[in-house]
Formats: sequence, C-alpha cells, structure tokens
Amino acid sequence: MLTAEQIESYKRRGYVVARGVFSQKEIEELRRVADEFVERSRSAVDHTEFFDLEPSHTADHPRLRRLKNPVRAHPVFDAALRHAPLLDIVEQLIGPGVRFNGDKLNMKSGGYGSPVEWHQDWAFYPHTHDGLLAAGVALDDMTLENGCLLMVPGSHKGPVYDHHQDGVFIGAVTDPRFDPAAETIDSIQMRAGSVSLHHVRAVHGSAPNRSSSPRRLLLFQYAAMDAWPLLGIESWKAFQDTILRGEPVWEPHMENVPTRIPLPPPPRAGSIYEIQTQLSDSLRVLSNHSGG
Repeated sequence: MLTAEQIESYKRRGYVVARGVFSQKEIEELRRVADEFVERSRSAVDHTEFFDLEPSHTADHPRLRRLKNPVRAHPVFDAALRHAPLLDIVEQLIGPGVRFNGDKLNMKSGGYGSPVEWHQDWAFYPHTHDGLLAAGVALDDMTLENGCLLMVPGSHKGPVYDHHQDGVFIGAVTDPRFDPAAETIDSIQMRAGSVSLHHVRAVHGSAPNRSSSPRRLLLFQYAAMDAWPLLGIESWKAFQDTILRGEPVWEPHMENVPTRIPLPPPPRAGSIYEIQTQLSDSLRVLSNHSGG
C-alpha cells in the first residue's frame, strides 16, 4: 500500500512509483510469455490485432514494439491486471470501484526501441471526470539509457494541450504553449517488479532505447467507476464487463475539467506509434533525445 506521503506526492506531482509490487517469480513469468509473443511475431509482415512491429522487423530479427491487448492475448496478463496488491494501490488514488480502460505491453529492445513523443493520455480518451490513471508494471529495470518514462511533474493540473496537426488528431502535443526545454522533466527509473502510476492528464513520453538492455513496460489503464467515456459506449454489457472492483453505477460523476476530443482521426490510425509516425519532423522532440 502507498503511504500518506506517496499519495500526497501523486496529487502534487501527478505520478508515484510503488516498489516491489510484483515478485521476482511473477515478473519472470511475464517475461517468459512476452518472449513467446516476440517469437510468434516472426511470421508477421505487418501490424496485426496483437502485434505492433518496429519498422526494422524481419522474420530473422523479430522486433515487436508493442503487444496490443495483452489481457486478451494471454491469461498471465489478465492475472496481472487483476493483481490484488496493484488494485489496492489504484483504489487509494482514484477511490473505491475500478474499471479496466485499456492495456498494452510496450517493448523497447536494446539499441532500437522506438520513442513515444510527449502526450497526455487524456487526449485519447476523455471522460466525465479525470479519475483515471495508467499503471506501468516494469518487466525490466527502467533507466535513462534504456528509455524509461519521462514525466512533467505537476502537468496534470495544467491545460489539456492540443494533440492535432493539420486538423486531425496526431497523438502528440503540438501546442505552442508547451515547451519541454522550459519544463522540469522527471525520469521514472525503477527496478523490475515496481509499478509507476501516472494521472491521465500528466504529460509524459519516452526516448529511444540507447542501451543494450531491454525495456518492457506492461501498461494498464484504470478508471473510477463513475467516470464515463465522453465518446460513448458501444455495448452496455461490454462496459460492465470492464468492472474489476465495485458495483455498476448509472449516474456518471461530472467535473469541470479541460477536455479536447481526439477527432477527426489521422489518415493512418492504429497504435500511438503508428499515429505519431505522421508527426512533422519539427515537432519531434524525444525521437532525438540523448537520454540525459
């Protein structure tokens, strides 16, 4: 469980790290399954329902940058999503009652792991209030050299920045009000088995992996029970199936928080990696980040 000081730090800075949430045995099992999917990706020649490939991916040198929908892909990831100590921590930060709001396993292999440009998760999935967070389970030690998460502390209390380019949603901050050179940047370095938790409005990203060590981060998105997606729900049953703890509610909680809608979509939709490939060179910051 988080201490009172850690909870206060999360409220102030927009993120917190919980150490040793997963055991070494649990992490080794998650790694084993992740390696199995990398091996399976050899036969893929393009992105699939589960595979998001590095541009340099080949059958001889499989390079999987993201396993999409890992919870659906394998029971070990589903078990990690429902890990009781993790859910206890999530409830400390967003209150009782938790919904599952998305998942992915981002993999940065040594020497070529793709960056993720500055963005706010809130830009992708606005809700009736911002009681949402992402939990990142470290399958490997996270360092500056291998492309750990980079966070702008306190940014969750600021504006929701424009993530559009040429009138379409591009999945990265394009807003001239945001100048990363003028911001304090925190590097989320942590040991395998630890979990980072960041607020849905926190500005964050990650640089390329410039080391020989892998950096695999299993990300789970959690939402408060009474936070409803502004873009609507396709199926009442499917929406209720996302409940991990608590009982259904029929009265969404509404808060006056800044919101932007991620529409219209770009010419090429897909994962954040695919969307951000359409970002103009002048707006790429972390792609050329030195890691320092």
